Amino acid sequence: MARTDDSVSLSALARLGFAELSDAAANLAELAGLLGVDRATVLDGAVAADPDTAVDGMLRVARRDAAPVAALFSDADARRSAWRVFGASTGFADFFLRHPGEISVLAEPMRALPSADELRRRLLDAVGAHEGFAASGDDAAVVALRVAYRRNLAAIAAFDLAAHNPVMVLADIAAALADIAGAALEASLAVARTRLSDTLRREQVAATQLAVIGMGKAGARELNYVSDVDVIFVGGTADEEVVDEARAIDIATRLARETMRGLSGIEVEPPLWEVDAALRPEGKQGALVRSLSSHLAYYDRWAKSWEFQALLKARPLAGDPALGAEYIAAVQPKVFSSAARENFVDSVQRMRERVMEYIDPADAPYQLKLGSGGLRDIEFTVQLLQLVHGLTDPRLRTRGTLESLDALVDGGYIGRAEAGTFADDYCILRVMEHRLQLRELSRTHLMPRTPAGLRVLARSSGLADSGEAIWARWESVRREVRDIHTKLFYRPLLSAVASLPEEERTLSTAQAHDRLMAIGFRDPAGALRHIGALTTGLSRKATIQRHLMPVMVRWFADGSDPDYALIAFRRISERLGDTPWFLRMLRDSSGAAESLTRLLSSSRYVGELMEWIPESVAWLDSSDLLRPRSGAAIDEEARAIQTRHETIGGALQAVRALRRRELLRTAMGGVLDVLTIEEIARSLTEITEATIQAALRAVRREIVPVEDDAMDFAVIAMGRFGGAELGFGSDADILYVYDANGVDPQRAQSLATRIVAGLREHLTDHRVPLDLDADLRPEGRNGPVVRTLDAYAEYYRRWSLSWEAQALLRARGVAGSSKLIARFTELADSIRYPAAIDLQGSREIKRIKARVEGERLPQGVDPRRHLKLGPGTLSDVEWLVQLLQLQHANEIPALRTTSTLTALDAAVEAGFVPPESAELLRDAWLLSSRLRSAITLYTGKTSDVLPTDPRDLDAVGRLLGYPDRSASVLDDDYLGVTRRARRAFEDLFYG
Repeated sequence: MARTDDSVSLSALARLGFAELSDAAANLAELAGLLGVDRATVLDGAVAADPDTAVDGMLRVARRDAAPVAALFSDADARRSAWRVFGASTGFADFFLRHPGEISVLAEPMRALPSADELRRRLLDAVGAHEGFAASGDDAAVVALRVAYRRNLAAIAAFDLAAHNPVMVLADIAAALADIAGAALEASLAVARTRLSDTLRREQVAATQLAVIGMGKAGARELNYVSDVDVIFVGGTADEEVVDEARAIDIATRLARETMRGLSGIEVEPPLWEVDAALRPEGKQGALVRSLSSHLAYYDRWAKSWEFQALLKARPLAGDPALGAEYIAAVQPKVFSSAARENFVDSVQRMRERVMEYIDPADAPYQLKLGSGGLRDIEFTVQLLQLVHGLTDPRLRTRGTLESLDALVDGGYIGRAEAGTFADDYCILRVMEHRLQLRELSRTHLMPRTPAGLRVLARSSGLADSGEAIWARWESVRREVRDIHTKLFYRPLLSAVASLPEEERTLSTAQAHDRLMAIGFRDPAGALRHIGALTTGLSRKATIQRHLMPVMVRWFADGSDPDYALIAFRRISERLGDTPWFLRMLRDSSGAAESLTRLLSSSRYVGELMEWIPESVAWLDSSDLLRPRSGAAIDEEARAIQTRHETIGGALQAVRALRRRELLRTAMGGVLDVLTIEEIARSLTEITEATIQAALRAVRREIVPVEDDAMDFAVIAMGRFGGAELGFGSDADILYVYDANGVDPQRAQSLATRIVAGLREHLTDHRVPLDLDADLRPEGRNGPVVRTLDAYAEYYRRWSLSWEAQALLRARGVAGSSKLIARFTELADSIRYPAAIDLQGSREIKRIKARVEGERLPQGVDPRRHLKLGPGTLSDVEWLVQLLQLQHANEIPALRTTSTLTALDAAVEAGFVPPESAELLRDAWLLSSRLRSAITLYTGKTSDVLPTDPRDLDAVGRLLGYPDRSASVLDDDYLGVTRRARRAFEDLFYG
């Protein structure tokens, strides 16, 4: 029922989705006047993706010819159809503006989509075709063909837009679009035959065979609204006596060119789409038309792997049906035998990678078709699995993506859940693509970049309620597609490989290679070599490995780096040789095998150390063995080591091995969630302290003679080392101090310098570096590396800058003379806990903090992603806490601590930091600390920059306990935590 006039107020228009309300009201009034109805009638059925665009398009047509529009609006169903089509497509509005009479197609009821035969009949009728020849070969016939095509395309679009669930009709719509493309090719070929008959004998043209083979989406009957139609032309003769084959190929070539021109050439009515024959043998450099025998000769001798992949979807689309069928029958066996070629899967994967490389980085987040998690990921995955397994399983020799997924499920090559999700995501992406192409009837595969564009897409597709929601749906689908792309076919793969007898292993290995490549292994051939080396033979070890490998490799694949995990496992296995407990523990322990795969696939830091300390696998049998040993226990073992070695080199080599072993224990406990970040920091600090203490004992014994034994020497921890806050990969900031204590001053200086050099020499570990960084000493890198206590006192009282007093806040003696450490601590306390800090000193600290943020960040790094110096990260929290210590620790003893978080708690207790701000600062400090360690664990290298690559970010996130595929979640969490911490910092530090 029509609305009353008061229903067309501006608020009513807003509820209908209009954006430009005043313009819309004026346009509606004008349209109603042209149609001779009231505005309420015009708006009856006004459900449109973009109602502003809809009324503008209808008004333009009505201004030119109101009668067809008025006739359309006299019927309620036709009116609704008009609103839907005009609201979704300015392209169709332009078409109806050129041909107003064609708008009547929207009034024709369509209960079902037309068949391929019906569409072919309609377009052939449009050109008056009879027995393959059009009534005319002139330009008017081309225009008539294009108008008829677009009229029928509008009917298909109207059916599509009227669907309650466009995802459910996607397959039928895509098939109809391919069918109408085939019909257009058939009609254009009829026009071409008539056109050539003006210069050639008609009987020769009639006897010339030309089969148009549809490729890609056209061949698979899954075409878009606007897409290049990929074809291959096959020529021949139906009667050698009328026209020989050579002459027929020449005529067929001219027919092919005219057929393409009829659809793609410039005429009064715009082109439909490009007919692309670049997939033919030799590409654009090859002959446009070849005989069947010429095609087969080429495929036998010269064709590349990608050409066989392209042929997977080949189907006769137009022209001579018998020749088309003969072509398909001849090439199909070659398509599937191509998978047996050497490096076939490698070449397919490289082709996919090349497609990704050519994407404009600015377009990558919006690419529905070519980007990561887009349509190409689904299509390449399905096609690769078809080609690999279709050689022996004819059920997989299908064309369409959806029907091929069904065939893969029926054959047991993919699970029903994964296939169902893959199919749903494919349909969702295709519906989005269709709606975007309908908008201007243009070839596009990019998501909208504006809120208005996303809003229209949401309304036209019915996939979401808002622009924000459609973008979230897109991101969700992308993640699912990426996930399934890497997970498909994994479980059946390894069980089959491991259980096959020797005589069948060659076939299983080839299948395993292809499947591993298909799910994203970077080096499947190498992985299979490692599996073979581990499982080949008749020994008990090989037998147990064969039982273990199916499950082990599945777990490896669930991790971040399965390729490295597998090779590391092989090396560990080989290092342990026939050790009886190793494989028995992995086989019989409830969690050891899974824990080992998790460690190796998550952390190169752990894997590389385990390769050198393979007996560490035994710790996986009990979580207690993964807990850190105390500093006292490590120190006791180090002392025992030194008593067993006569030379300093041998002793400290063993101490370095002890350090590596305990670092590995801590790392394993961290990755397996046995330890908290606080426990990890304490363990790493105690390991470093024990190592330096052992080294100092040995070096001093080697360098300082008995007569100079009165000289005192100590190592002072600074920075995060002093705060007992070390992470994996952290430097050990230190100061060196000595007291001659009666020894000749120059002699003492020489001995102290030699001690420092000895420490650096013997603590150098190229496998797990221990960087003793003395840059926080007075005068920085320009100052002497070691000083007497008196020299420190003189410098700090006369020359020290505010940052040096600040640095002393974390000074803590860790090795050497306890008497000297006590005296240095007393000196440090007098500097770092002043009775009062003047205003100028506070300003200087704030100025230096601002300068550090501007100057010390590495060039080109996004400041927000720097975990140490970025806003809201470690330095913000630490500088704030240290400023409060300088200001108040003299009167508040609780602030006299080297620990950042302990001092922060004391500041809260004293009322200097609100509890809610402290919580934000604590969260940011802990998250930044965990991320720094996680990056080192994952890569085996130290970095202060949060990765941008989703694969790396996901791997780091897993180490922090995030679920798989949580890169974006981690990114958002980190940026949110640090942003909130930065606000709290600025309020307290600068405010």
